[in-house]
Amino acid sequence: MAIKLILLDLDGTLLNSDKQISPANYRALERAAAAGVHIVPSTGRFYSGMPQVVRDLPFVRYVVAVNGAQVYDRAEDRILCREEIGLETAFRVFDELDRLPVIYDCYQDESGYDDSDMYARVDEFISDPHVNAMVKATRRPVPDLRAFLRARGRPVQKLQMFFRDMDRRAAELERLPKLFPDLVVTSSIANNIELNAPKANKGEALRFLCRHLGLDVSESMSFGDSSNDLSMILAAGVGVAMANAGPDLLRAADYVTDTNDNDGVAGAIARFCPELCLAN
Repeated sequence: MAIKLILLDLDGTLLNSDKQISPANYRALERAAAAGVHIVPSTGRFYSGMPQVVRDLPFVRYVVAVNGAQVYDRAEDRILCREEIGLETAFRVFDELDRLPVIYDCYQDESGYDDSDMYARVDEFISDPHVNAMVKATRRPVPDLRAFLRARGRPVQKLQMFFRDMDRRAAELERLPKLFPDLVVTSSIANNIELNAPKANKGEALRFLCRHLGLDVSESMSFGDSSNDLSMILAAGVGVAMANAGPDLLRAADYVTDTNDNDGVAGAIARFCPELCLAN
């Protein structure tokens, strides 16, 4: 069956290590879009927090954001679906995170928020320059995060924490799903853990978008590298893991392509969509 929708994780997948889209990947997506394929970024970030190079793509209409907590239609400037975490549940998570050696934040209504003292410690916890700059640019520090959220009275889209101790992070990746079975626990970068609402995952968002567009899920293809991509790798008609992906994705994928620094997206599109004549 022909591919009619392609979901793409960003960091570690579509974007190379310099957080750019390679010319080969851009051409592959441009040609696929010209042939009528829906090109859909699928990210843990909120829409306005995506890199400008992605938001500038002229052939993108739909975006899966915040790990699937939101599906956004750019053409109509409309949120098609949302899955969020209630405040009381978020505060229960905060209670637990306050006991851990982490800094944490949350997403709400297209912005990231954290306590001022945690924002001031970003350099201690995030050494990767690209991630560090992204976090500083997309978080708004507030004096008291709980009081701020309570005053707004709105649910949150995602909770996120950063670790310095990778052994502790590994242990928490095992413990937190048992402690909060009503939430989805994943990771998108080397030293973080993310929590979303039960149906806020990229696989559910893929299924929703296929229904919205009148497509069968078998007509979709997804690309990813991290645990927050696993659900869409499993859900898609063709699930593609990058060569730089984690072991769970490598085992689950239908196909393993090249790395994000070696045009892995373009290579897999050429392999599975030969009818698009994507050869360079």
